[in-house]
Amino acid sequence: MTIATGTVPTGAGVCLTPPPIPLLDLKAQYLGLRDEISQALHEVAHSSTYVLGPRVKEFEKAFAAHVGARHCIGVNSGTSALHLALIAAGVGPGDEVITVPMTFIATTWAISYVGATPVMVDVDPVTYTMDVDQVERKINSRTKAILPVHLYGQPAAMGPLLKLGRRHGIPVIEDAAQAHGARYQDAGAGTLGHSGCFSFYPGKNLGAYGEAGAIVTHDDQIAARLRSLRDHAQSQRYHHDEIGFNYRMDAFQGAILGIKLRYLEAWTEARRRLAASYLDRLADAPLQLPTEALDRRHVWHLFVVLHPERDRLRDALEARGIGTGLHYPVPVHLQKAFAHLGHHEGDFPVSERIARECLTLPLYPEMTEAQQERVVEALRAVFREEQV
Repeated sequence: MTIATGTVPTGAGVCLTPPPIPLLDLKAQYLGLRDEISQALHEVAHSSTYVLGPRVKEFEKAFAAHVGARHCIGVNSGTSALHLALIAAGVGPGDEVITVPMTFIATTWAISYVGATPVMVDVDPVTYTMDVDQVERKINSRTKAILPVHLYGQPAAMGPLLKLGRRHGIPVIEDAAQAHGARYQDAGAGTLGHSGCFSFYPGKNLGAYGEAGAIVTHDDQIAARLRSLRDHAQSQRYHHDEIGFNYRMDAFQGAILGIKLRYLEAWTEARRRLAASYLDRLADAPLQLPTEALDRRHVWHLFVVLHPERDRLRDALEARGIGTGLHYPVPVHLQKAFAHLGHHEGDFPVSERIARECLTLPLYPEMTEAQQERVVEALRAVFREEQV
């Protein structure tokens, strides 16, 4: 198979290969914020308050307001957020939590951490979020929580899920790790259920410069317990009321996130414009394109297409200088770590198809029109020249 790569002529008559288009460009984002970030880090260092402290409190207050929650509790990762949220919901050994296999594995790690069992339902073939119709038949006396995932930046069908949870007396905990600023109808993702869990891993729409996460809730008592649990379960210094954790957010991350939060809405709108452009320009391509449900605001953390020859397509794009990603190539129920659940290939066909065919195209707020043009043209060239 012959791969053609584009070139750019220079004034001296020499043709140069254009720079690759990355899947994500964190450096470009940093360069636009460098002075503000440097000043904030200097202020934290000068204060000598490195764990929690005023910068974390300021960010918690601002993020709660941004998503529309009463409380935000900053922690050290999105995984820790999920873990504490399950504890605060009363989930423990012997319990079951209904979730999905098409997710990053941290969703199910948290269930295992509390000694509970992940019970899987497949995802909807259009939105790739929890298939509500499959949930009720998995509910039994051991079910203590429902944990939908707002995958790729689109909220799950929270209305029907909350109705189902209320009918059975089961809390709904939102994995909103990829859904900063997303909305279901008129409510912010993460604010509809018992609690909502966010990740601020560097590649997220709102990313730290390291690990960080948060839990949001409207409930004063839940918030108080979460603040205690993240800080060694201290009711007062050196007095520990239960088994706690060192899940505190550090002050540098709080400062960085506080600055970046000011730009999140503009970045989200840029993502939405880029996604709309992809959807328009690739409408006739032999790909299954993602869909934004009418009652939801998708924030396009990832732009994921499906193709039956995904690996060939990925290799051909890579040869043309286009970076891509796989989110996620092995669904949770087929991971070796969860072999004890007894699942087999074919148990969740929609998730398995997404895993086989998913390909993430470059999309980030700093992406230029020219860069997106190169991605689209590279795709068209692959389909035209290589019969992929």
